[in-house]
Amino acid sequence: MEKGKEKTQADIREMVKDIQFAMLCTNSSKGHIHSRPMGTQGMDKEGNIWFLTARDSEKIAEIKANPQVCVCYSSPSDNTYVCIMGKAVQEDNQQKIDEYWSPMAKAWFPDGKDDPNLTLIKVVPHEAEYWDSDSSRVVVGLKMLSSLVTGKEYVDEGAYGTVKF
Repeated sequence: MEKGKEKTQADIREMVKDIQFAMLCTNSSKGHIHSRPMGTQGMDKEGNIWFLTARDSEKIAEIKANPQVCVCYSSPSDNTYVCIMGKAVQEDNQQKIDEYWSPMAKAWFPDGKDDPNLTLIKVVPHEAEYWDSDSSRVVVGLKMLSSLVTGKEYVDEGAYGTVKF
């Protein structure tokens, strides 16, 4: 992939806005990367990423021990991949819980948005890395097949870059 036109924070927000799930990666107490899928509640205008979670969850303990995290978004059908690095904090903010609450969250919090175990994770980004291609999966597949047949290296015309927050 080549570096294309530099993207902005607004571009990153646009790239991830319709991707409902992300992998939240924290550092475990054993020093390993610990990843888990999380439903993204939203990205605010400052670029902060919000998640609803349980106060007594392992991820909260990991964030308190080491707040550096990575949030990875993937949309293979669009050939869009974004990793956002930042600092996570647990935040008790009823106004934000009310804003980001959805009926789907009741599956994890049967007592609703007033559940005493419900809290938020706020990820304050410092950098995002992206890989983005305008080609469809079929076009990418045909180009890869052509590379295999011709013996020439596959070159994707997509964009790669980083964005500072």
